Amino acid sequence: MIFIVTPLYALPVAAIYLALWMRVSAMRGATGVSFGDGGNAALLQRIRQHGNCAEWMSFVLILMMLAEGLGAPAIWLHVSGVLLLIGRIAHPFGLKADTAGHPLRYVGNGSNILAALTAMVYISIHIIGQ
Repeated sequence: MIFIVTPLYALPVAAIYLALWMRVSAMRGATGVSFGDGGNAALLQRIRQHGNCAEWMSFVLILMMLAEGLGAPAIWLHVSGVLLLIGRIAHPFGLKADTAGHPLRYVGNGSNILAALTAMVYISIHIIGQ
């Protein structure tokens, strides 16, 4: 199976993941904290921004690959992919220690939930139609 649409979104999301990883690594070097957060709230924030990206991108990209493997029309995959990308761009800016209800946090998580649900709906329709 050759995946055509999913890689279009996996690549920019992977670039975001690496950028967030570099921010964690840079702060680790600056603070001398090799493991954990060392009680540093700013480092913890960066760790969670990176971790949240890893969690959501893996989940949604696997669902997208399953849907594409089952023959999902490109529009379903583009909807999931665009929502995933929007979420991964918005979420790090909204994940703030002092503002749990930051609007970009809701945009990030909400769009990623919708991305997952879009792929899940197609997979469900395919399974039921079998």
